Amino acid sequence: MELLPGVHSRDVDTDRIRMHYLESGPSGAPVIVMVHGNLSTGRFYEHLMPELPAYRVIAPDMRGFGDSENAPLDATRGLDDWADDLHALVRALGITDPVHLVGWSTAGAAIARYAMARPVASLTFVDPVSPHGYGGTHADGTPCYPDFAGSGGGGANPELVRRLAAGDASDESPFSIRNVMNAFYFAPSHREPPEREDMLVAEILKTVTGDANYPGDSTPSDNWPGTAPGVTGILNALSPKYCDWTGLVDVDPKPPVLWTHGAGDLVVADGSALEMGTLGAAGAIPGWPGAEVYPPQPMVGQIAALLERYEQAGGRVRTSIFEGSGHGPHFDARERWLAEFTGFLASS
Repeated sequence: MELLPGVHSRDVDTDRIRMHYLESGPSGAPVIVMVHGNLSTGRFYEHLMPELPAYRVIAPDMRGFGDSENAPLDATRGLDDWADDLHALVRALGITDPVHLVGWSTAGAAIARYAMARPVASLTFVDPVSPHGYGGTHADGTPCYPDFAGSGGGGANPELVRRLAAGDASDESPFSIRNVMNAFYFAPSHREPPEREDMLVAEILKTVTGDANYPGDSTPSDNWPGTAPGVTGILNALSPKYCDWTGLVDVDPKPPVLWTHGAGDLVVADGSALEMGTLGAAGAIPGWPGAEVYPPQPMVGQIAALLERYEQAGGRVRTSIFEGSGHGPHFDARERWLAEFTGFLASS
């Protein structure tokens, strides 16, 4: 599918990896860098880019996804590989002023880690991963087990991984990525036009599968449910063993923050349908040790608590919960999301 008018496809060699990115807007305008989440690419922002004509908008493909260089992800750095890749991209493009960063899902941790090391103009979180990572923590962020069992690469559904690796664009299985996207990325009432749906599915199928990327490796555990994080790949980078953006509270000066979240999100939620504590409580995984040992992770509550601390430390936070939206309110509530985002930028 051709790019929308005004959106251009480019590649650049950075001092880390070769990166592919989409770009729109005038070269001298303030810069927005929009960072996609897990199992997606920069084209998941394409539909927004022509609606931001006053900005230079850049939407890269992160390592392991899309058309950027195939490079392994060091999970022991959490999302710092992504944060450092973003900074390398900004440098390679000759951008010297602080940029506005948008991070969806996984990329919420990446843009927070970027801001913990470098000045930014603003941070916009779109249904971000919890500041305590994904899976296996109590409300205060302490791990359910010392080895962080139940998080990381071992939690991926093997049928989904197999179908990704095979390039399955069908809708024949609940684990076909087309059905996964429609079930978990958007509200049930939302469906992309057929041509754009086909394009988005094709973009997800560019995901590099294996131990070094998606889902990553795993380690056997004596603790329920029997696996613990490995050291490579995106799901391990999201494990609370390595993923931590609580240090955002200590950033000085503090960039303004916008947190947008779909109230019907099934991926990042208090009791996400994809998280081991929730699955154990529902009886989907035998042997669950109970809520005192391994509760469903209260992800939204953890995000809210961290951003409350950010405000108390002198930061400015604007929160917008989208009733009726899923994991991608920038899709299923596009006009409202754009209005919230542009209003936030104007006030930053």
